[in-house]
Amino acid sequence: MKGTVILVTNDGMGKGDLALQHKLAAKYFELLLQNTHPPSVICFYTDGVKLTVTGSPVLSQLKALEAKGTRLILCSTCLDHYRLSKEVQVGIVGGMTDIIEAQTKAAKVITIS
Repeated sequence: MKGTVILVTNDGMGKGDLALQHKLAAKYFELLLQNTHPPSVICFYTDGVKLTVTGSPVLSQLKALEAKGTRLILCSTCLDHYRLSKEVQVGIVGGMTDIIEAQTKAAKVITIS
């Protein structure tokens, strides 16, 4: 996963009820933690920013990924749109420029939704 950027655009993974989406996201991030080389960057935008704020069911996994060196970039426009800027618990608040820069520098880009 070294050199990989993951784009998170949903409040969870897949379609279906929110509990299942959160369960799948938690499992996904737990498995990423098991890699010797976690992804370089994870970018959160649109509904994906909801996973980085107070009450998110995946905060512990995201904090652990950040501690292992994964850079977490949160879309400031999206946080402002949902009025969540003051609820951020993990990552750095950036903009589309930061997300585009991460994508262009990546060896591989994966979108989960």
